[in-house]
Amino acid sequence: MKPSGRYVLDSFALLAYLGGESGAQIVRTVLEYGQAHKGSLFLSVINLGECMYIIEGEQGLEAAHKALAAMMQLPIEIVLADYDRTLAAAHVKANHKLSFADAFAIALAREKQATVITGDPEFEQAKHLISIEWLPK
Repeated sequence: MKPSGRYVLDSFALLAYLGGESGAQIVRTVLEYGQAHKGSLFLSVINLGECMYIIEGEQGLEAAHKALAAMMQLPIEIVLADYDRTLAAAHVKANHKLSFADAFAIALAREKQATVITGDPEFEQAKHLISIEWLPK
């Protein structure tokens, strides 16, 4: 993969990277691109929260805090869930069977005209709304 443009990472991508799972190298390549091209990588604060509860639930609070510290060092702009973004995500969720967190990633990608990096199969039903770079499962 040769990155270009703007990207939204969802929790699947970030967790794959942090855990060294399948797809981590693709995410690493995108992060290196983001380091060189400021303002090109985005993560909804809702998806950040999703990462945190997954890590804490599986590995404990200390591991979640360590992961958060690592995430804050990445060249990713954390985008808040303001009024307009929340309503845009609600619209996506109302029309697609996916999680509300995934709806935030989709709404953010639409707003930023960005490609979503994910391996989450729920995004398949939204591929007509956004561009997706699929990670291996």
